[in-house]
Amino acid sequence: MEKEMTKDLTRGVPWKVIAKFSLPVIGGNLFQLFYTLADTIIVGRTLGAQALAAVGATATIVYFVLCFIQGLTGGFGILLGQAFGAKNERQMKESVSASYWISGLFTVFSTILCCSLVNGILRALNTPEDIYDRAYIYLFIIFAGNGATVFYNLISNILRALGDSRTPLYFLIFSSLLNVVLDIVFIVPFGWDVAGAAWATVLSQLISAVLCILYANKKFAVLHLTAREWRLQRGPVLRHLKVGFPMGFQMSVMCIGQLAMQAAVNRIGTSAIAGYTAAGKVDQLAVLVDNAVGIGIANYVAQNFGAGKMERIRKGVWHCFLMLTLLNFAMGALLLAGQSQVVPLFVTDPTAEIMAYSRDYLYVIVPFYLFLGALMVYRTAIQSVGNTWAPFAACIIELAARVLCAGVMSVSFGYKAICFATPFAWMTALCLLIPVYISLCRGLLNPGKG
Repeated sequence: MEKEMTKDLTRGVPWKVIAKFSLPVIGGNLFQLFYTLADTIIVGRTLGAQALAAVGATATIVYFVLCFIQGLTGGFGILLGQAFGAKNERQMKESVSASYWISGLFTVFSTILCCSLVNGILRALNTPEDIYDRAYIYLFIIFAGNGATVFYNLISNILRALGDSRTPLYFLIFSSLLNVVLDIVFIVPFGWDVAGAAWATVLSQLISAVLCILYANKKFAVLHLTAREWRLQRGPVLRHLKVGFPMGFQMSVMCIGQLAMQAAVNRIGTSAIAGYTAAGKVDQLAVLVDNAVGIGIANYVAQNFGAGKMERIRKGVWHCFLMLTLLNFAMGALLLAGQSQVVPLFVTDPTAEIMAYSRDYLYVIVPFYLFLGALMVYRTAIQSVGNTWAPFAACIIELAARVLCAGVMSVSFGYKAICFATPFAWMTALCLLIPVYISLCRGLLNPGKG
């Protein structure tokens, strides 16, 4: 095992260790946001508001699939991190093998299923007829590239489990810049419309995934498996399915609520979709930063749990919560101060109606970022010690809260109720997660009493 390449998170001051690990992940997530923004800006400013709405109308279902993939591969990373913390090389190799097998089979299944359901998905989301054809083309191409998404996220989570959060950043920067170049080439001179944006996203991520896998195999001995180690083994596969699939379902269940919100917005019309899409893109700044710190705490907790350092877990989680609170306050202030510039970033000469929908979204959701940070920290910490039922139950609560606001309360209170669905979901989920985390801490620190 290459000690200079891996990072032991079981030593050092907790907040410094987590911050140092999380910074490259934050950078990577910001570049991920950069290239999704580039998609949206180039589409909106070169093809117009209808094309922007077509891409925006598919955003939630694309995020739904991405969430499952991130949850699935993130679960694999937790098991690898626990093995790394315990310094068990045999289990590490078993984890890598099982992860690749499951990811390959899942890629085949998910690509066939998703591509066959595009028409039904868009109809269920109440996609307006004036943008339907463009939305169909964009979504089909994105789904056809599921394999690139699966394996990029898998290798990134494997590297992070080994303590290397820098390599995924470097390849994501490369992918982001390539995506922007391909966006411009495919949309402007090639004239491929929204299909160009979709192909740019798929190809840039595919190339990045291949290069990242080649680099990781060269640098990490634990990824060098013999023919015997590559064999499909029932025990490791079942362990990974037991952790990965609940996490994938958990994250995708969260997105079902967002699908209900998208469907409610789609019923309002194209202007609402455009404003909602623009505001949602910049709102992703906070979500991606919180997710990045969540990845940091996940790997920190997994390694320390494997090493049996329970008090260190408790300190690290508290430090992480304080860091995210400060970050979310700063990001919220930035977004509210610059909210009038959000829509013009995406659409040339936007209407007052589109501007109003974007402004209302940010004014409703930004003041509740504190709860987003708390949700990310406590849910991830609970997952990383092997508890999957509580985070999944919390996601069911989130789903119910989102559907209640988007599908029921919006009838009386309109668009603002749809926007409030997200912070309402955060708060209700925390009502379960915080007591569970306190109980787990007591049990882990005092196993004879827990």
